[in-house]
This record gives sequence, C-alpha cells and structure tokens, in this order.
Amino acid sequence: MQCAVCFTLALGLAFTAPAQDKKVDVTGTWKSSFTNQNNQVRESTFKFKVDGDKLTGTVSGRTNEVAIQEGKLTNDEISFQVTREMNGNKVTTKYTGKVNGETIKGKSESDRDGQTQSRDWTAKKEPATK
Repeated sequence: MQCAVCFTLALGLAFTAPAQDKKVDVTGTWKSSFTNQNNQVRESTFKFKVDGDKLTGTVSGRTNEVAIQEGKLTNDEISFQVTREMNGNKVTTKYTGKVNGETIKGKSESDRDGQTQSRDWTAKKEPATK
C-alpha cells in the first residue's frame, strides 16, 4: 500500500511540476511588414541568433541593416531595440513580443519629435534555406 501511495504521489508531482523551460529558439530569418500613416507598406527582415537568453542579430529594411541591441529571449518573451539614423536624427525603436511557433506578435515603440509612437508588430519565420 505504501508503495502505491509513493507511486501516485510521484506521478502527481511529475504532471504538476512546471515544464522544464521548454526553450523557444528564434534563431533564423523572420519577416515583418506594416502599413505606415502614408498608406505605404514597409517591410523588415530580422535575423536572430540566440545564445542562452541573449538575443543578437540584425534588422534590415528599406534603408540599411542595423544591429540589435539589448536583446533578450526569456521563455517565449522577446525584447530588443534598434537605433537608426534618419535625416540626421537617431531614432531608437524598442520591440517586445511573444513567440508562438513560427510567429512573433508584440509592440514596437519609438520616440519621434518628442512623441512616442507605438504599433503592433508581427513577424513570421522564414523557412530555413539549405
């Protein structure tokens, strides 16, 4: 009887214990697009690399490729920022999001002319090339 109780307790703990950090890996190329206030579609390419909870990589769009700064991946939460130069001004955009399979959904936020602009952000993972 005592062994049955121990087995039941051990089995119960196995199913109620939190999953051991099912690692999300965003390494690879992701594509995103949005329509700006002038009704123009803007596309961005994100190239991510993960090392532990550190996220590195680049973001490229219509102007140039810039390095990701302060990148983190904690469980399924992603955050990073990029700083671009536009018309002689540096603009930093902060990205946060949640990874769900082959999709990242979140918010991007930047300050322009003293005002914070926020928009929804979605990226889809590109198939790996061989």
